[in-house]
Formats: sequence, C-alpha cells, structure tokens
Amino acid sequence: MATNNCLCLSSLLLLLAGHPGLCFYLPGLAPVNFCNPEKGSSCQSQIQLFVNRLDSVESVIPYEYDAFDFCIDKDEKRPSENLGQVLFGERIESSPYKFTFKKNEICATVCSKSYDLSKDGDRSKLTFLKKGIMQLYQHHWIVDNMPVTWCFPGEENHQFCIPGFPIGCAAGPDSQENVYGCPKNLKSNKENTLYLFNHVDLTITYHDGDGENWEGARLVAAKLVPKSVKHPSKEPLTCVGPPMEIIDGKTGKFDVTYTYSIKFEKDNSIKWVSRWDYILDSMPQTNIQWFSITNSLVIVLFLSGMVAMIMLRTLHRDIARYNQIDSSEDAQDEFGWKLVHGDIFRPPKKGMLLSVFLGQGTQIFIMTFITLFLACLGFLSPANRGALMTCAVVLWVLLGTPAGYVSARMYKTFGGEKWKTNVLLTALLCPGIVFVDFFLMNLILWVKGSSAAIPFGTLVAILAMWIGISVPLTFIGAYFGFKGRPVEHPVRTNQIPRQVPTQSFFTKPLPGILMGGILPFGCIFIQLFFILNSIWSHQMYYMFGFLFLVFIILLITTSEATVLLCYFHLCTEDYHWWWRSFLTSSFTSVYLFIYAVHYFFSKLQIAGMASTFLYFGYTLIMVLIFFLFTGTIGFFACYWFVRKIYSVVKVD
Repeated sequence: MATNNCLCLSSLLLLLAGHPGLCFYLPGLAPVNFCNPEKGSSCQSQIQLFVNRLDSVESVIPYEYDAFDFCIDKDEKRPSENLGQVLFGERIESSPYKFTFKKNEICATVCSKSYDLSKDGDRSKLTFLKKGIMQLYQHHWIVDNMPVTWCFPGEENHQFCIPGFPIGCAAGPDSQENVYGCPKNLKSNKENTLYLFNHVDLTITYHDGDGENWEGARLVAAKLVPKSVKHPSKEPLTCVGPPMEIIDGKTGKFDVTYTYSIKFEKDNSIKWVSRWDYILDSMPQTNIQWFSITNSLVIVLFLSGMVAMIMLRTLHRDIARYNQIDSSEDAQDEFGWKLVHGDIFRPPKKGMLLSVFLGQGTQIFIMTFITLFLACLGFLSPANRGALMTCAVVLWVLLGTPAGYVSARMYKTFGGEKWKTNVLLTALLCPGIVFVDFFLMNLILWVKGSSAAIPFGTLVAILAMWIGISVPLTFIGAYFGFKGRPVEHPVRTNQIPRQVPTQSFFTKPLPGILMGGILPFGCIFIQLFFILNSIWSHQMYYMFGFLFLVFIILLITTSEATVLLCYFHLCTEDYHWWWRSFLTSSFTSVYLFIYAVHYFFSKLQIAGMASTFLYFGYTLIMVLIFFLFTGTIGFFACYWFVRKIYSVVKVD
C-alpha cells in the first residue's frame, strides 16, 4: 500500500520527474500462496475462477453470468458483497472452471449444451445469446482477486490488455479488419454470421517463492485468448477445427461444448505487489493525464494572477482612497463597491432554498474530499471492489450533522424563522430527488432482468440509513446551528434598499453566470472523459492521485473565478451577490451535462430507449451532486471575500 501513496504524494507536491507509471501499484487483498498438491503444506493447490456480471459498450444494462446459459458451478458460491458492489451491480459467483496449480491441461471439457430449436424455451435462450453477441457483451473473469485479461496488439505493436473478453463475434464477407474479437481471417459468405467463443486458452503466470521469506508461489498474471471451435460429437476433443457458428431457424438442434486449455509459466521478474502493472501500462492515459494537470495549472495561474492583481493593487488602492475620505463633500463623490455597504448583506430572496443547497453542498464537499483522499492513499483502489462507493455512501450518511448545521446557521443569518421547514428540506429535498431518480432507474433494470437491479432488501437498507441515521444527524446539526448566534457582518444593513444602477450587458446576471462556469469546467473536462469512460465504457480507473490533484485545482479555480466576477459586479454597484455567487460557480454543472450529451452521441454506441433513459437518468444525479458541490464552494469563497473587504474599510 505504501507504493500506491507515491503517486498521491508526488502529485500533491508536483514532482513531475520520472515515469509516473513506475511510482505506484494497486494494492489488493492479502497475498495467497499456491503450491503443488503433493507437497502437503498449508498453501493452496486449487485455483478457483470466479465470474462477474457481463456488460456491454452498446448497452447500459448488465446481466448476470447465468443469464446467457453458460456453464454454471453446481456448488455455486458467492463471495460476500459490500454495499458498493451491490450498487454497481457486481454479481461475483464461482464458476465450473477449477484448476490445479502447475497442472497444465489441453482441451479440457467444462460442460455441453444442447438446444432444440423446435422448443420455444431453447430457441429463446439461443436468441438471447445471439443478441448478446450482437451487442458486444463481455465476460469478466477473476482469478485470485485479479482480472483475467485478453491481450492483443494495438497501435504501433503496443500490447493492449483489457479485463474482459467478448462472448462471441460477428463476421461477414467484407470483414477486412478485426470485428471485435473475430480473427482477421475469419470471414463468412453471409452478413453478420455469429460465432460463439466456446474455448479459451488460459495462461497463468506465477512468482516462485524460492529464496523468499514465504512458501509456495503467488499468481502475478492471468491472460487468455478466446476462440470459437466447433467440436466433433465424439471424443477425444482436440480444440482444433472450424469455428462454432450459431445457426438460425426454428428446427434442428444446436450443440455446443465449452472447453479450455491452461498452462502455467514462471516469471520471477514480476513481483506480487506490481502484478497489475501490465494492465495499467497498456492503457495510454498517463501522458494525457499530465497534459490535463498542466492545462489546469495554467488556468489556475492565470486566475491567481488576476485575483492577486485585484487584491494587491485595485482593492488596496480602493480601500486606501475610501479610508482617506473625511468631508461630506468627498463622500458624495464615492463610487464603486463602497457605495453598496448598506445593502451588501441584505438577506437574499428565497433564502430558505439557498441555505438548504448550502447545507447539502457542504455535506457533499466533505464526503468527496475524504473519499478522494483515502483513494489517493490507496485504501479504495479498484482491486478492493466496491470500496469507493461504500465509503462515499457511508460518509454521506454520517455527514448529516454538518449539513444541518450549515443550513440552519445560514438560514438564521438570513433572518429566517421557519426552522422546522428548513431542517426537513435539508434532510429530504436533494436526497429525495436522488432517491426517486435512482428508484426509477432501478425499476427499469428490474423489468429488464439486469444484474444491476438492486434487491428490494438493499433498497430498504439504504432508505433506513437515510431516514434512520442521516435525517436524525441533520436534526442534531440544525439544533446547534439555530442555537448559535447569527453570523455577525462587519457593516449594518440599511432599512430602505438602494436602487441598482442600469447594468451593461456583460455585468447583467446571466452573462456573468455563463462565463463563471467555463474556467472551472476547463480544468476538469479531460479528467471527466476518463471518468465517463470508466463508468460507461467499462474501462478501469485507477489514477486517483491525478483525480485528487484536479479536485484541489477545481476548488481553487471555482473560488477564484467566483470572487473575480463578484468583485466586478460590486464595482458596478450591484449588491445582489448571494444567489449569483452560488449560480456562477454551480453553472459548471450545466457544462458538465452538455459534455455528457456530447459524449453520449460521439463516443458511445448505446442503443435502445431503456439504455438511453438509464444513461441520462444517472447523469442527472451526477449533475445535481456537482451543482450543489461547486455552488457551495463558490458561495463561501465569495462570502469570505465580501466580509473581508467590508471589514477593512471605514464606514460612517
């Protein structure tokens, strides 16, 4: 785990020297030692292969392994799943693929399936399997908590390894290139001939413990090559022959035999702690990530320079000039942001809603910061499946107290008196919207028979955590918030509101809000691409050090952009800054939604109304969370700025 910390620390300190891929590893569970069965020692000799859900880049709907009528384990075992795995729809179960350490096998039979096309049940099973091949569904196998990868040559002879392989492929007469899993020489005289991958050549690499302080060997890699083989009806099987084509029609029989070959290879150059490296090194993301960080840092430096110029030059000059005004004649010549000192802290309209948003945004901010920090230190790596989501949900539930406190304190500062309504809205409004959206998405998955459909018992447990833990903690925080005194402001508020002068086009609220979200979004859009890839294209996301650094840069950029625009509006004597500061920074979420729409149409091949509805349903949840998070950051940055400048100027 200490090795994973290296990326986080190097990112935070901006030590850009050296190849970052050599700087960290993904920690998994405790290592398992394997040895030959004849040794009779305490280490294991049997290797169990587990299977996970099957997913596709053309559909948001995943399915369990059993849904496609593959070979199943008669003594099926399911490892205990945490909350994050259930929410992500992971369904890990044991498979009939069982191996003995160092025992090579050639063309071993797993099981056989026979389909009578004259029977509706068998024909529907085969139709569902063919639909899965056409939609590019993938297997996801696990050996010793490590994904079994399919490696193939990519651009410039660079080996590309992915943690999964297709269940089959489609080929036609014009197949000049690889058609997602089909060999280049595999052609057919018919359009979209479907071939089933019913054989795999497995290679398991191990690190021998000879000379080490542990006994046996440890698995460091698991690779396979899927093949389509039409086996003869009689044994012995050789796993050599024409491909297995899935037939059409309503009569006849279709028989398929699933087989595998396995060999073990020794490689002591690969350490157990770095066994994920060959997967991560094949993903060409690191250079782009450094470009993203550089791009974000340039934006931060630009904004910091602008803010520094305002704070050190313009503001210093303004404050010095305002404090030197003694006579009433000079006071009449006042202009700029000092003129609105009597209205700057006038409570905003819809202060109840703003305080609720601020409370929820604070809860999300603390949750995100702690989660990313722990992930940066390696505690929530992808090797520890579901840990990231579990941590985020548990933290959100336990952080109801600061949400209630901030909401109540700000509402009281705004002069609000309906404290019961404030507490209830803080505890129920935004979480309720997310829960209803999530429930509708889950209903669609349940109708489709997807593995991602959350069981009813889990939904009840989540609801119980929300109502039974988060809501009471929100009430506790609100109690202390209302019990305390309102925030004292450095200047008094006049009884009669000042009229706001006519504003130019660029100082009106809408153009400022539109401009405010551009720079923060510019800091995150490259990182956002990889996050969306990990969610919708099922690619592994592991660079939490980069993500944490971009998170810090986003905080700085959002704060500085909001402060900058807030100062410009105050200089035009427009004192309506409460909602504007929140919306200026939260408008980044609108650009996030626009990018998600662009990503859907340009990068994904998702088809079907259900998948489209699921994509945008989950995207709206992400946009709402980002709206509350960025809006809260911008508001409190602007609030601190306004309090600071009006506390150092003399006001008669």
